[in-house]
Amino acid sequence: MARIAVIGAGMGAMAAAARLAVAGQRVTVYERAATYGGSVGRFERDGFVFDTGPGLLHLPAVYRDLFVKTGKEPLESRVRLGQVDPASRHVFADGTGVRLPNASRGGVVSALDAALGAGAGERWGEFLGRARDAWDRSRRPLLEEPLWADWRVLGRDPYPAVRRRRLLRGARQATTVAEIGAWELADPRLAALLDGYALSYGLDPRHAPASAALLPYLEQTFGSWYVGGGMRELARAVYERCLARRVEFVFGAEVTRIVEKDGAATGIELADGTVAEADHVVAGIAPGPLVEWRLDADGDVRPPGTDAGGAVRPGRFTVLLALRGAREPRAAHPTGVHSPDGSAEAAEVFAGRTAARPTVTVLRPDDAATRPDDGHEAVTLTATVAPDGPVDWSDAALRARYADVLVAAAGAAVPGIAERLLWREVRTPADTAALTGAAGGSVPAPALAGAEGRLLLPGNPTRLSGLYRAGGWAHPGGGLAHAGMSGALVAGLIVEGADFRGSR
Repeated sequence: MARIAVIGAGMGAMAAAARLAVAGQRVTVYERAATYGGSVGRFERDGFVFDTGPGLLHLPAVYRDLFVKTGKEPLESRVRLGQVDPASRHVFADGTGVRLPNASRGGVVSALDAALGAGAGERWGEFLGRARDAWDRSRRPLLEEPLWADWRVLGRDPYPAVRRRRLLRGARQATTVAEIGAWELADPRLAALLDGYALSYGLDPRHAPASAALLPYLEQTFGSWYVGGGMRELARAVYERCLARRVEFVFGAEVTRIVEKDGAATGIELADGTVAEADHVVAGIAPGPLVEWRLDADGDVRPPGTDAGGAVRPGRFTVLLALRGAREPRAAHPTGVHSPDGSAEAAEVFAGRTAARPTVTVLRPDDAATRPDDGHEAVTLTATVAPDGPVDWSDAALRARYADVLVAAAGAAVPGIAERLLWREVRTPADTAALTGAAGGSVPAPALAGAEGRLLLPGNPTRLSGLYRAGGWAHPGGGLAHAGMSGALVAGLIVEGADFRGSR
């Protein structure tokens, strides 16, 4: 029985802990905060309940597999999991709106044709077909296998962009998300739809590789799912699964040093000087002094809060709204209110400034557990913003002004939102930084092929023998599903060693 020390109680770390415990390891999780879940948090006040992290789950198969492999019982036995229908509603700058059904490509095509005009749905459907090819080509190395030693092979973009011949000029192919929108989708609203997916994952549409097309493909193919009571209930279920498998948790325990001997990790040291010996250490935390920063394609260490080329890695600005008045019966759970100028928005965010007209995601769960009664509604607004540092998100006046901007935009999705407001609570990248330790409160994006490997995350093993990375800042990257897969990969590497070839 090996001793495993896990740093952090985020979703990826707990997924690794549960799997390792089932494999017969003695696992202890050390978390500096007073609770589990990492960024999957909850805020409660006056009978209103809000998720402060992710509000929807994609690829639920990752957590279904976790529960089957660690207890031979379905995820649905521990949480209420249901598909969101419609999967999303979108409001564009020209006032056009469209409701997209859940996990129905044909339904999406029909809805886009009806809302945006004949041919719009067909173009989107053809784009999704190409995105499927990118998914098929990159799924295993990007999600189900440890990062390849020859990771530069993944620098080639798997998206089969349409090659378009031009008179008297060379043929052109889209290499970025923005170019797909302009050249393949050929409708500013479809382009805004695609840009919105990239931006919501913290990617700059102007520079994100065409392979980012697999992000809308995943959501529109495998669906969007909501956990009854909020996403915090998923974190609770994973935590309780760990406890059932005799994982020990130590809260309020800040790890300050990884103990090394003869080139291997042999334990951890806490802020109070306590040393806990271990045969393996799993770091489920943001990169920092304890774990080296990831490397870019030429091997240079990348500074915190930035991406390749020095562009800032964004965070999330969230406004929690307590509203009087009942939710309309046919209201969509998620609505994207798109910026009138997505290119200008991206330019501001990725230059470290506040965007004047951000794209806003509005979440309106039809869940009695989130409100005091049916005469009220809990609504969450989110925008992708520059991280703390370039923007001073601790400035109370700025927080209030920007919350007003989001509320004004959300009026396109929530009738009478200003008149219905009882109170609001604001969360910024500064709060994320304090909670997770991520530089600037940045949020990691999923790993993507293409772009010469600049959007790959560091592999789960580290240069120090016995030390592994798990969670959103490690391969395969950010997001609930990806974090859960990182835990599966780390557990496989520790239990099976060099023979481990990936999750099945």
